[in-house]
Amino acid sequence: MRIPTMWRQAVACAAGLLLLAVQAGWAQDTEADARRLAGRDVWRTDFSRHSVPLHEIVSGGPGKDGIPAIDQPRFEDAAEAGRWLGSRDPVVVIAAGGIVKGYPLSILIWHEIVNDDIGGIPVTVTFCPLCNTALAFDRRLDGRVLDFGTTGSLRHSDLVMYDRQTETWWQQAVGEGIVGELTGRKLELVSANTLGWETARRLYPDIQVLSRDTGFPRYRDSGRYGTNPYTGYDRPGNKPFGRFFSGRTDPRRPAMERVVGLDMGDGWAAAFGDLREARVINAVVDGRSVAVFWLPGAASALDETRIAESRDVGQTAVFERTAAGRKLDFLWKEGAFTDRQTGSKWNLAGHATEGPLAGNRLSAVPHGNHFWFAWVVFRPETEVWSP
Repeated sequence: MRIPTMWRQAVACAAGLLLLAVQAGWAQDTEADARRLAGRDVWRTDFSRHSVPLHEIVSGGPGKDGIPAIDQPRFEDAAEAGRWLGSRDPVVVIAAGGIVKGYPLSILIWHEIVNDDIGGIPVTVTFCPLCNTALAFDRRLDGRVLDFGTTGSLRHSDLVMYDRQTETWWQQAVGEGIVGELTGRKLELVSANTLGWETARRLYPDIQVLSRDTGFPRYRDSGRYGTNPYTGYDRPGNKPFGRFFSGRTDPRRPAMERVVGLDMGDGWAAAFGDLREARVINAVVDGRSVAVFWLPGAASALDETRIAESRDVGQTAVFERTAAGRKLDFLWKEGAFTDRQTGSKWNLAGHATEGPLAGNRLSAVPHGNHFWFAWVVFRPETEVWSP
């Protein structure tokens, strides 16, 4: 049956009006969400500029700077730090400009951000406990140095931080501005490995370690440093907290499984469970030849109440597979990372310790050790390595 022209015009008009109504509703929701986000605290942020739906940003509980960033970090040598760090205590290790610094997760779990300078490079060292994302970024952008604080908000369970210069809000898991003046801009990722304390001390004897004298004595005096306020959060079979996570979980891996994530192309990830068996992976990611090393020796920061007593989840490092002008392939042989081409042995710092290439060093590739749900929600097309 042929529908009369007048009816078709009426249907089209109704559809158009419905679309306008929906769009108006979206606009009202955006305005309401902007008021909701702006109303919690005093902000200079331009909430009309954003690259993500504002309704996805939710309160984590504390307000602006309710979780205080460390802006004047103090450090101590390995001997001093060894008096209170356990052998498997996880420490974020960064080497730059001939300086090596370590940031224990037992401190970062309470502050989430440290603004620092390493070898002349301004960095911000960040940790989102709900996503297990320990990431470091270069704080320089457009000729100025930014410093960061916590908004008290989350998106997909991930820390939303802000810079104090423009009060742009940034998604920590990807280092990208999502609300405000610098929306769409990205911070450069700095290579940072989360290692067990014994490994870090052995590989870097001159390491400077973030002191518990953070400028916030209530944390140290109450014994919080060294403890985990999210006891049991990352145990196998668990899921992210529903009130903070509005994304979909991807069934390719368990939601709370740790993965090594490389932010190249559409993303690339390898699960800790597979790495535990293989110890080393040779891969080509977005045209780059990389090697992923894994060893036991680092505790979870999100298992037992005392972090030092938590289960061993392992530690990772990622490198370019080139040294001395040649491409290398690695395997785990006789208790060491060994390249097939020369039989040289390499450690978790990427240094050749024995063999023809002794003294050479691999170039580090920035990466993160995320929970799977937190990695894939921001990179849904990510490639997943399979044995």
